[in-house]
Parts: sequence; C-alpha cells; structure tokens
Amino acid sequence: MKKNLKILILLFATLFVGVGAILVLGSSRKNSDKISIVTTNFPAYDFARAVAGDKAGIKILIKPGAELHNYEPSPSDIIDIKNSDLFIFNGGESDKWIEDDLIGNTKVFKMMDAVELVEEEAVEGMESDEEESEEAEYDEHVWTSLRNAQKIINSLTDTLSEISPENKAYFEQNAKNYNQRLTDIDTRFQEIISNAKRKTLVFGDRFPLRYFVEDYDLDYYAAFPGCSDQTEASNQTVAFLVDKVKSEKIPVVLKIEMSSDAIARTIARETGVKYLTFSSAHTISAEDFDNGKTYADIMESNLEVIREALN
Repeated sequence: MKKNLKILILLFATLFVGVGAILVLGSSRKNSDKISIVTTNFPAYDFARAVAGDKAGIKILIKPGAELHNYEPSPSDIIDIKNSDLFIFNGGESDKWIEDDLIGNTKVFKMMDAVELVEEEAVEGMESDEEESEEAEYDEHVWTSLRNAQKIINSLTDTLSEISPENKAYFEQNAKNYNQRLTDIDTRFQEIISNAKRKTLVFGDRFPLRYFVEDYDLDYYAAFPGCSDQTEASNQTVAFLVDKVKSEKIPVVLKIEMSSDAIARTIARETGVKYLTFSSAHTISAEDFDNGKTYADIMESNLEVIREALN
C-alpha cells in the first residue's frame, strides 16, 4: 500500500513538471538520430551498450554502487522512461514498481522473458527468509549465467532491429562480437571447473548465483537466498557454514560485491581459510563504471576466484 501511494505521488509530481520537462528531456527518435534507451540495472545497461553501440543514448536508473532492491523511481526517471524508445528492465521482485502507467507507450524489454527461469531455493543451512511467500518465486538474477546473457543479448538485438531496422546488421555484428567473448569466458570456466578438486562453493553472504552454478553443475551453501535483505546470520547458520568448510576442506569462503564481509570474515577466521569476492555483476562501483568496465570484464575477473575456491 505504501509503495502504491509513493507511485501515485510520483505520478502527480510528474503531471506538474511534465510538459516543460518533456520539452527539455525528450529523447525520442523524432528529435534524434539515436535510439533513446533507459535501463534499470547494470547488466541491462551493459548489454544495451554492447549491442546498440554508438547508435543509442543509454541511461541507467540505478546508479553505480546503489542497492537495486531498494530503488524507487523519481519523477524525472518516470519522464525519461516515457520519453524513451526502449525501456529495459530485469523483472522479478525488485522491479515490482514497474507498472503500465509508469511506462506509457514506450517499448519494453524484460530480460527474464529471454531465458528459462529457475525457482528460488533454500539449501541446507541457509537462513530462512522472514517474508517467505507460499507461492514459488523465480530467481531474478538471470544474467549471472553467461549463457543466459547471450540469450538476452540475442533477444535484445532482435528488439533493437525492430526499432531501428536500418541498423540491423550493425546490431547483429556487435552482438556476435560480444557473445564470442562471453563464449570464450564460459569455456574457460568449464575448463577450470572440470579440472577442479571439488565442486562445492561456500558463501558467507546472500547467494544470487543460482543460474551460474546450474551452468556448471556446482553445489553451494550460503547464509541467505539471493534477494534477501538480511545481513546478520544466526549463530546456527554461521556454525553450519564453518562445519561445511572444515568437513569438505573448502579453501576459500566467498562473498559478493559491495556487501558486508562480516560473515565471510568470521567463517574464514574460524576455519583458517581466506575469503574472496565473487562478483555477481549485480552492480558496479562508480569508478569502474566511469572507466567503462563491462559485464564481460567482471565475469572474466571471477575466473581466478573460482580456480582458488575449487582447488
């Protein structure tokens, strides 16, 4: 109810600033040779950048380093969405704020529609979600699979070609180039994992990597599910993860990017192992964003982390 009220307030605010702001911020193809694209998170931004290249102006709503799950649109964000040629979002719980009234007639691309989804799961030892739903929910972190990323890119290429058919060949070549790099990284992951001593990962953190481990048939244990907003684990959960590290001789405890290292650090201290960061590419630092770091760069940096974690 509170979220719906906030959205209504935003819509009223939009009406007050609408006409003038549209004249200033309008970015449709009627006034520009470039496609105007608005994206929610970093993966959506990166995939759009990779395929559209210099044929589009792209805006990311969730600023680098910000928490996706707490985002709420500003009036100017709503105006930008409505004035864009294409709005790209992921889908799932984090995008519940997206409603038809906020989009208008803008063409949309939902990343979760481009792949086969898997349900959220709670594995042994994981802290239960305080707001568990009786209905099954799909894991929204679809981009963590390199193979899913390629499917998303291919589908996005088709969408962009519909919007700008004169640039179809350009988009297709860009997609081919980027997908080749993702294939190369995927092959390197397969080589590392097939030759590894073990197939189990331990995360002292939430776990948004279900699609990643599905690709390589890996097992995992973690403190929280992927979309959990919990940051403090019970003594029971920490003790379970400590026991797993010891019993399975796990050499590295993992955490995800831009989260607290408190749990991973505790497990590492109790077991005498190191802890490292595995990036889900969920978000990116402002510095890395300004330096043009890509999704492919992030996933490539995870290769050595996986090598250490499984050997």
